[in-house]
Amino acid sequence: MSGDTQAMAKQKVTGRPSIFVREWFADYLWDLFCPGCQTPVVARIVAEALDELEIGDKALMVGCVGCGGILIGGFDLDRVSPAHGRGPDVATALKRIYPGSIVFTVQGDGDCIAIGSSALVGALTRAEKITIIMVNNTNFGTTGGQLGPTTIVGQVTTTSPEGRKPESEGYPAHAAELAATFKGVAYSARGSLHTPASYQKTKGYIKTAFQRQIDNVGTSFVEVLTACPTNWHLSPVKSLEYIAEKIIPEFPLGEFRNVSHIE
Repeated sequence: MSGDTQAMAKQKVTGRPSIFVREWFADYLWDLFCPGCQTPVVARIVAEALDELEIGDKALMVGCVGCGGILIGGFDLDRVSPAHGRGPDVATALKRIYPGSIVFTVQGDGDCIAIGSSALVGALTRAEKITIIMVNNTNFGTTGGQLGPTTIVGQVTTTSPEGRKPESEGYPAHAAELAATFKGVAYSARGSLHTPASYQKTKGYIKTAFQRQIDNVGTSFVEVLTACPTNWHLSPVKSLEYIAEKIIPEFPLGEFRNVSHIE
């Protein structure tokens, strides 16, 4: 392998996406997240997707309340932070004002499908031409690890110390499957980041979601399963195993809807 080829390969694998703010990514990012948290990895796959599709100069980011909202400072593009749960509403406004832009949200599961469920359902119903990215770590990570809408049955949280019980706390919400039932949704998928292969596949889902927006088809939605070692009370490595053994059986990976036009 020649020197130039090696340099290109290194940049591809470990280089900084051009859409990242250099100082934030290099010096500030890692102090904001718990060890093993995969929220910053979501930022990277979104940035890589924007770079590879060459749409970063047209992108508008809606960085919502929660761990994912911290990412808003790391992208070198126009961005806004809405009230809790109102990401799809703000994204709707931006897309209608600037129809040539690529508008996307980054939301936690609590922001998106708990307090933000009305905004989410409204956007899906209206077939808004936006992309919604939901980071699912199965708890309210920012506020101390309480039971959330995606907490799996049996999972211990600060508000379900004996584990989630269906008879009292109900069952976890399946957002990607829900989104796929709406006629105005062009794309809905769920990915994970627990292996390198799943990382690449999830990036492909996000790229497809953006492509459906580029093509002006309908709403696109991607749910990403991520580790939360601090609130799961597991090591980072054990958290990845937990995703494979416990989370994915409840939340299967894959595409649930993928259409190029809506009749």
